Formats: sequence, structure tokens, C-alpha cells
Amino acid sequence: MSKNYLEAAVEIAQESGKILVEELSRPLDIRYKGDEVDLVTQADKRSEERIVARLTKYFPDHAVAAEEGTGKETSSEFRWHVDPLDGTTNFAHGYPCFCVSIALAQRDTLLAAVVFNPFYSELFTAARGEGAAFNGRRIHVSKVASLSTSLLCTGFPVRNRKASPNLQYYGDFTQRSHGVRRDGSAALDLACVAMGRFDAFWEFNLQKWDTAAGVLLVEEAGGRVSDFEGKPYQLGGPVVLATNGLIHEEMCLVAREISRRSA
Repeated sequence: MSKNYLEAAVEIAQESGKILVEELSRPLDIRYKGDEVDLVTQADKRSEERIVARLTKYFPDHAVAAEEGTGKETSSEFRWHVDPLDGTTNFAHGYPCFCVSIALAQRDTLLAAVVFNPFYSELFTAARGEGAAFNGRRIHVSKVASLSTSLLCTGFPVRNRKASPNLQYYGDFTQRSHGVRRDGSAALDLACVAMGRFDAFWEFNLQKWDTAAGVLLVEEAGGRVSDFEGKPYQLGGPVVLATNGLIHEEMCLVAREISRRSA
């Protein structure tokens, strides 16, 4: 059953990806959400409209939660989590680190996930119990076993960055690892943990549509996802930590140390 969901999600993500690539070559049409740094492009809106329309056609009873607010509520236990353009700021600057992210959950259980970067035609997929894949080939998390030899990734909020607790974590983890990257697309960051490009990713205060697809990718690729206490991550929770599993406890230990020092 989840494979049918996954096939639909792949088809829809690729359709939306074409819209993003098409919009990338056009003059930007930008509006702002709330404050001047939180932008939305015409690409976000067109991509989301296409995704919601297709999901509604294929699964009319399912709920759809989409970032730009065009989703729909139903009484169904099935809910799609949609980010039509994760990495909007990158997109607006022509930096090709952005994607479409689509995931299906049944209550609290993630069933299917797609993350698609249309610029590079990179397609990440996962179905519960069936593993994760990159462009059709099975992927696994890395085998790096120590934080000191790991390449990490994180992200920062678009607003109130100075108030973000992540600056302290960023500094500490940078000094304790091979380095920390900040690419600006949480869904792609998680996908990169799933295929071993990064050994871990953490970030604060992400929305459900930011992480739903990436979390299933990491889990199905053999990784581990939790909060900084090591407790199971709940979508929309205050902090997400996704690793290859081998450095998870060490990451949690360092995070708790930073938290105590910052308190």
C-alpha cells in the first residue's frame, strides 16, 4: 500500500520540480510573510497549488498540511506534509540547494517520503519497512564512528537569528568535528544524512513539513532520529537530531553539555 503512496508522491514531486526549474529562469515575484526576511516566491505558490491539487485528486479523503496554507483538513487519519519549496532563500538567490518535500503519515507513523532537488535531478525516496533510495538505488547512512571525524550540518531560522540558541551549538560542534555546513534546506540536509554525505544534522524549531520526509529517509537508511535527550523525535518538536546512529550518543552528550553551560 505504501508503495502506491510513494509512486504518487514521486510523480507529484517531479511535476512540481519542473515548475521550480521553470520559475528559476524567470524574474522573481516575491512577497513576504510577516517580516522582510521571510520570503515567499511565485514558485512556492505554484508548486504548492500543483501538489495539493494532485494529492486531492488521488487521495480525496486525506488531509494535506502545506507550508503556504493551501492544504485541507479532513477527519482522515492520513495526512500529507508538504513543503513545496524547501530552501526558498537559496532559490531566490539562484543557489541550487532547494527541493520539494512530500511525506505521508498515518496518525504518528510516517509511511512514505520523497525529497526531490529538480536542479540536479536528485530523487530521495523511502517507504516504511522498505528502505531508502537515491535515484532508485538503495542508500545507507555513513559508517563514521566518531564526532571528531564527522561532517555535520545545521540550519538557522529566517527570523530572530540572534535569539536562536543554535549559535552556541554551531560554534562548539564546529570545533569538535571536521566541520559544520549550513545549506539552507532542512529536507535536503536530512536526505544527505540518509545517504551518508553528512554524518549528522540538527536544528531547532522546525515545522512538520520541514522534517517529515527527511526523518523517514534517515530511519529507513539505518540512521537514528531523536531530540537532544535521545528521546524519540516528534514532528514539530523543539529540536531534531538525525545521525548515522554511530555518533548519536556522542552528539547528545555534547548537546547536553552545551545546554548546561548556556543555562
